[in-house]
Amino acid sequence: MRIHLPKKVKLILNTLQAGGYEAYAVGGCVRDSVLGREPDDWDITTSAKPQEIKALFGRTIDTGLQHGTVTVMLQREGFEVTTYRIDGVYDDGRHPREVTFTADLREDLRRRDFTINAMAYNEEAGLVDLFGGLADLEAGVIRCVGDAAQRFTEDALRMMRAVRFSAQLGFAIAQETKAAIRELAPGIRQVSAERIQAELVKLVISPHPDYLRAAWECGITAQIFPEFDRAMEMPQNHPHHSYCVGEHILHSMAAIEADKALRLTMLFHDLGKPAVHTTDAEGIDHFKGHAAVSRDIAENVMNRLRFDNATKDRVTKLVRNHDCYIPATPRGVRRAAAKIGPALMPLLFSVKRADIAAQSGYQEAEKLEMLAHIEEIYRDILAQNQCLTLRDLAVGGQDLIAAGMQPGKAIGDTLNRLLELVLENPEYNTKEYLLTQI
Repeated sequence: MRIHLPKKVKLILNTLQAGGYEAYAVGGCVRDSVLGREPDDWDITTSAKPQEIKALFGRTIDTGLQHGTVTVMLQREGFEVTTYRIDGVYDDGRHPREVTFTADLREDLRRRDFTINAMAYNEEAGLVDLFGGLADLEAGVIRCVGDAAQRFTEDALRMMRAVRFSAQLGFAIAQETKAAIRELAPGIRQVSAERIQAELVKLVISPHPDYLRAAWECGITAQIFPEFDRAMEMPQNHPHHSYCVGEHILHSMAAIEADKALRLTMLFHDLGKPAVHTTDAEGIDHFKGHAAVSRDIAENVMNRLRFDNATKDRVTKLVRNHDCYIPATPRGVRRAAAKIGPALMPLLFSVKRADIAAQSGYQEAEKLEMLAHIEEIYRDILAQNQCLTLRDLAVGGQDLIAAGMQPGKAIGDTLNRLLELVLENPEYNTKEYLLTQI
C-alpha cells in the first residue's frame, strides 16, 4: 500500500533517516490516508531522542520533551515529532508517571489506543500494521490495542474517544472493547470537563451524532451527562411523537446540519420534558413548559462542561425558543424576530424543521408547509429592510436628546416604545414621524 506524503512530511522523514534514525508517519494521518481522507495534521514517530531531533532541524519548539515530543517548524507550519516510547504507570487516568524512550517501533505502537490509530508508514517500509488496524478499518470496527481494560485505565477519556471515532467513521465498537467500557465507565468522572467537552462536540458534529446512543448503552452518559439518561427513559405517548424523548433527540440531531450550535441545540432542546411530564385522563403525555426547563438544563450542562460564553448564549436562546409559536403574519414574524434576534431566526427555522423531522409524521406535511410560509414571510421582511431591532430604528438616542429629551432611562424606554410602534407598522419607521411620537 502506498500513501501520498506531503513534501514537508517527506522532508522530515528523510532528514531523520539520513541522520541514522527510523522515522514514520503515525496514527490518525495514516488511518485517514488509508480511508482516502485528507488528514488534518501529520504526526511523526522516530527512534531519535528529543535532543537528536532538535539537532537535525533549524527551528524547533519544545512541545513536551518529558514525553519525547518536539515540534519541527517548516515555513511557519508545525509537525509534532515524538520519540518511540513506553509509558509507565498511569496515576491520574491520563498521564503516565514516567515514560521510557525505546528504539523499538512495536513498543511505541502497542501503547496507542485503537488498532486503527496504531499504524505507521514511510515510503521504504510501507504500511506497518502490527495489531490488525487495516483489517479493522476494512471491517469497520473500533478495537483497542491489546487489553481494552488496560487502555481505558491508562486514559479514561479513551472510552469517549471510542464512541466518537465510531460516530465519525460510522464504525461499530468491538464487543470486548464495549464490555470494558461498561465495566470502567465510572472512571471517566476523573477526566477534566474540557477534555470531555471536546470529545462530545466532535461526536455531536460527526456524520452520525445519533451514535451518542452507544455512550448511553455503555454507561458513559450516566457519569457525565445523566440528563440524557433521563430523556432516554421518558416515553412520549402522543400523536405527534413515535420515539421516547431521548430517541427523538438523537433523530433530531441527525436531521440538522453539522453545525456545532445547531447540533447542541437539538441535543438539549427536550431535556426538560421529564421534569414537566403529565398524563391526561386519556393517557396522552404532555410536557407544558419544557422549553424553559430545557434551557436551564442546557445552561447547567454547558457550564459544567466549560463551554465558551458565545456558544452558551446562542444555544440557550435557541433551546428556549425552539417550540415557540410564530403567527404566520408579517406582524407575528417581525415580533418573533425582534424577540429572538434576526441573526438567530434562520437557525431557529432549521431547529424547527429538524424537530418536525424527528416526530411521528402526524401532520408533518402541514407543519412543514406552515414553517415554509413563515420563512417566506421573513424573507420578504428582510427584502423590504423592515425594522426589527433598535439598531434599525430611524432615530437614536442622540436624536431624542436633540429633540429636547433629557439623557437617562427615559431615552431607552422611549426607543423601546418606538420600536413597538414600528413592529406593528413598519411604514412608520421614518425620523420625521417618530419624532412626532415623543
